[in-house]
Amino acid sequence: MPPVEIRELAVPDSYVLDLVPHGDDRGRFTEWYRADVLASATGRSLPLAQANHSVSARGVLRGVHFALVPPGQAKYVYCPAGRVLDVVVDVRVGSPTFGVSDAVLLESDRPRAVFLAEGLGHAFVALEDGSSVTYLVSSGYSPGREFGVSPLDPDLDLPWPADLEYRLSDKDRAAPTLAQAREQGLLPTMEQCAAHYAQQRAGV
Repeated sequence: MPPVEIRELAVPDSYVLDLVPHGDDRGRFTEWYRADVLASATGRSLPLAQANHSVSARGVLRGVHFALVPPGQAKYVYCPAGRVLDVVVDVRVGSPTFGVSDAVLLESDRPRAVFLAEGLGHAFVALEDGSSVTYLVSSGYSPGREFGVSPLDPDLDLPWPADLEYRLSDKDRAAPTLAQAREQGLLPTMEQCAAHYAQQRAGV
């Protein structure tokens, strides 16, 4: 069965999918990704280039990461174990919602997924030990085209829980604020992203 509901988040071109689990006394089965359902609901395909999996201890905070467009890196994010707060940030210069974010609780007990288009920023924090995040991406890792902004940028004011002691990588801790990244020319533009999305939709 397809997801019960797909809705767009406060950041345009990002979506949350509430999935339908099938369970009995043996356990549970979930179709956590369906290309046809995603394309039908969003008008976009997800060219699969790489699949990533991370396991994080409570308080580990990863992001805000994004890639330059084109090709950018669309992501389809799922949490098969544990709990994470997943955050999408609009880092597209020229977007009407530039700097806007939205957050979704992803947890193994309530199967959900988040899809975000190329050019958007992505971050998450683990809410318990052993939290796993599996995500499908539209382009492979390209160090020269991948950047980040600080997840603790006070101007972004992302909704991280106050009761956690955050653990960041050295790279994420040293990441610029959104304003600094814009000044340094590190951010994708809405014009670049819109042209890329049009090409994607044409291919659905």
